[in-house]
Formats: sequence, structure tokens, C-alpha cells
Amino acid sequence: MLGLIVRVLPFWVREPLLILVGSVFGVGVTIRALYESNWLMAGLGVAVLAVTAFRIRTVRHAWRARRSAVAAAAAPQTGPPAGPAPAPAAPAPQKKEPNTAAQVFLALALVGALVGAVWLAPRVTGDATATSRKPATCSDHAAGKKLPKAYALTPGAVTGDDLCKALNRSDLAALLGTPRETPLVAYGNSGTASLTADKVAASEARVQFDTYTVEFSATYNHMTIALYTKVLAPQTLEHRADKVLGRPAVFTSDHLMQFRFGGPGSTGPATEGPLARTLTVALDRKDPGGTFDFTVWSESGAALPEDDVILGIAEKILPTLPASR
Repeated sequence: MLGLIVRVLPFWVREPLLILVGSVFGVGVTIRALYESNWLMAGLGVAVLAVTAFRIRTVRHAWRARRSAVAAAAAPQTGPPAGPAPAPAAPAPQKKEPNTAAQVFLALALVGALVGAVWLAPRVTGDATATSRKPATCSDHAAGKKLPKAYALTPGAVTGDDLCKALNRSDLAALLGTPRETPLVAYGNSGTASLTADKVAASEARVQFDTYTVEFSATYNHMTIALYTKVLAPQTLEHRADKVLGRPAVFTSDHLMQFRFGGPGSTGPATEGPLARTLTVALDRKDPGGTFDFTVWSESGAALPEDDVILGIAEKILPTLPASR
């Protein structure tokens, strides 16, 4: 539809319109490409600007040719008459020249209408965009249900809702290095550790962005960081001891498990999922047993944040928990 409109427009409306659109689009694409280091997109932007420059040159030549033609038609003829004056002929109807200023104004008005339609369409239809989408708020999977007895038997045990509220910070995306993103999913779950007959509290929370997903969990068992570092951490792909707020901690890397569902009632075999980086921290400086875990991964395969980034997130979140042992 837009191509048909452009084809039927007069030259002095069509060309300024294409020049304006090409300039805005070319500059916008080039700037974004440089910001994202996308050289293919940068090449596209430069190509659009080159075509726009060619159109500007064409319009300049047409404008000069038109002015020359008008000047030649208006110049008086000089010299002696070659013979008897011919009988005056009936004046030919003059072709009305288009008003250039009006054509330029029409082109600008049309561009403004197109830009306004593009800006207004998502707001009228209610489509979510990166700039208008509201951040996800925490939801509790066990809302309305009574907490397992393990939480009453474990003084200071935090719930999934507590973890989610601490994790779903307004600056979490900025801390991860993706400040323009907003949470797509945020939830908490107050469960118990498997194979413990519901006697060990194990809460978790998750916040998902376009680039990264962050999981924050608490397990109130007898596993100390010293034992974890000695026995379990060496079985992972990469491990490194550290400290968080004076508490012993350890970094580990491993692949998540991924399940594919083929249809109702059918589940495919588990496959290797994306690589995840986990920071496991003791509940307090004495390392009595039990851990907090911060796990970050990316479904898109983006490079994971540096350990210092995950460490900084943990140092900001742990002090905000309502209680700890």
C-alpha cells in the first residue's frame, strides 16, 4: 500500500518524502548498529544513507534544470524582425506549475502522519513493547496454602515470597549489565528439599529477563560450604572458593537439565541445557550448614556475567532478607 502511494505521488512530493524517511531511518539504524556492534546492520544503514545522498543529488539537478527552463522562457527576444509580423494566435492555455512550498509541506505532513501512526499503534492495540511493558511482580506459587511444617521447625527460614521480593530489585537488570530490560517473570516457591520427607525447608525464587534468568534459593540442611567445596564442587565444570560478606562461599559452573515435551502426556528425554554459574554462600560466617544459592544462566547463549557481578548482586541482596540464622 505504501509503495503504491509513493509511486503515484508527484516528483516534488515523492523525492523530499523519500529523502526525509531515508535520512531518519539510515541515521537511526547506523547509530543502533554502532551501539550494538552489529556491522551488518551498520552496512545497511550506510547503504540507505548512500541511496538518500543520491536522491538529494537528483533533486538538486532537477531543481537547477527547472530554474534554468523558467529563466529561458521568461527572457525577452532581441534582434530585428525577420519579416512581417504573423497574425496573433490564440493564446495557449498555460500549464499551472505546482507550488513547491505546498509540495514540501505535504511531504512533511505525510511523514508526520506515518511517524504518528507508528508511535500510536502499539498504545492503541495494547501490544507490549520493551519501553511500555510493565515489570513482572512477584507471585507465590503456593499462595493461600499453609507453609510446610519444616518452616516452623526452622527458626529464621525465609519463604519463596521473601526471596522473590529481595531478588526482584528495580536495579537487578542494571547489576546484570542489561539496564534496559524489565523482568518478564518473577515468582517464589516455599517448598522442601527432595528425599527429606518434607523436613528440610528449601525455598526458591526466580526472575527472568530477555537475556538472563536469575534463581535465588535457600536450603536449610546440614551441608556446610567446607564440605560442599571438598566433595561436590570438584565434580562441576569449574569451581572457585570465595567469600561473601565474610561468609564462606564457592562458585561452580555446570549445565542445566532440559526437558522437551512432545505433547499431552509425553515427555522427551532430558538433554543438556544452557551453562549456569552458581554462587553458593553459607547461611552465616560460622558455616553451620545450609546455603543460599545464586544461579545465573542465559537461554539465548549470551556470555554469562563475570563472577564479580554475581558477587556484587549477592552482597546487595543478602542483607535485605527479613531474617537469617
